[in-house]
Amino acid sequence: MNDAPRIAVIGLGYVGLPLAVEFGKHFDTIGFDISETRVAELRAGSDRTGEVDDLSQSPHLRFASAIDDIRGCSVYIIAVPTPIDGNHRPDLTPLIRASETVGQVLGKGDVVIFESTVYPGATEEDCVPVLERVSGLRFNEDFHVGYSPERINPGDKARPLPMIVKVTSGSTPAVADFVDGLYRTIITAGTFKASSIRVAEAAKVIENTQRDVNIALINELAMVFARLGIDTSEVIDAAATKWNFMRLKPGLVGGHCIGVDPYYLLHRAEKAGHIPDIIRIAREINNGMPREVARRLVQAMIGKDMQIRGARVLVLGATFKENCPDIRNTKVVDLTAALRDWGLEVDLTDPEADPDELAHEYGVTLTQPQRGVYDAIILAVAHDDFVSDGPEPLRDYLRPGGVFFDMKAAFPTDQSDLRL
Repeated sequence: MNDAPRIAVIGLGYVGLPLAVEFGKHFDTIGFDISETRVAELRAGSDRTGEVDDLSQSPHLRFASAIDDIRGCSVYIIAVPTPIDGNHRPDLTPLIRASETVGQVLGKGDVVIFESTVYPGATEEDCVPVLERVSGLRFNEDFHVGYSPERINPGDKARPLPMIVKVTSGSTPAVADFVDGLYRTIITAGTFKASSIRVAEAAKVIENTQRDVNIALINELAMVFARLGIDTSEVIDAAATKWNFMRLKPGLVGGHCIGVDPYYLLHRAEKAGHIPDIIRIAREINNGMPREVARRLVQAMIGKDMQIRGARVLVLGATFKENCPDIRNTKVVDLTAALRDWGLEVDLTDPEADPDELAHEYGVTLTQPQRGVYDAIILAVAHDDFVSDGPEPLRDYLRPGGVFFDMKAAFPTDQSDLRL
């Protein structure tokens, strides 16, 4: 571990690619992905995620999809998705397969670092046995592991990877020092060396669980205030004048972290014999928001004596957050389904989302909307393309007397018909 490392980053999505780019500025680095299409795009200098603007800035980086190309590396960093299945249970399939891939090329003295979000214990209990089985090597004798949870915020150009403090850990004190030193090479914000891999895993999973619970509280308050005829955003503005109030907005909770990570902690807690009620109920509240939004819209339309069945609704935004093409676990898809359950005809438009990716992942088709034909519009994602010119261009999509649901409270109260 004293020689200059040769690094392989496994998985070139929102997490892996920025890592490979940063390490490729300092070390011989191979960015590996099983998608030949993804590798071809990156070799051509194109990143569909929009996370990296210039791939030429890393002189020591190359891309590969063949396993033999990563043979002989000394550090393997696994940054693959950790999704949930249809029953909200952790799906470690990508992580196990990536571990099997690394196991085929793992050599004595090598270090494997995991970045994927998992429950406490997964690295050593689920991944290490795979590495041992496939490689035939012995953990903490022939090879070592580390865990450094990703903290990528997709679309956030103000806080790129080097500017976010990195938690690090290792399977022995010496490996923990090595992993920490390796990341300090690329993380200008600094690192925090956790006392164990399990502590680092737990720290990651509670970061987003805490946020999920807090958003659930705001979402439930929004439901209460709606029934009391009070504008939630105005209440938040007033409450936020207190120095220790946490300002959050109600809305849909999707994405690769907040809407997924709590299920990993729920799973592990239940295996340990405890049912974490607050975390579970927070998930139920946030998962119910698409239905709440649909109900609120229908209620407003009925209040205007509008026909519900067959009415046309335009939903603005399909990604899970603004100004970002990321559609992972987007709850806008659930929103459109909830609207259709009421008999509404729904069109969906988004200037950021990849139409082919949406169609492949969710069977959803984007529409080029027409002016003046919709009974209602919902601003679901506040992309700059939607909000920069004010509400009037959006209102142009409505028929006279239609409902404008500013779900993101992007405009003042008097410039929309309905807000969360």
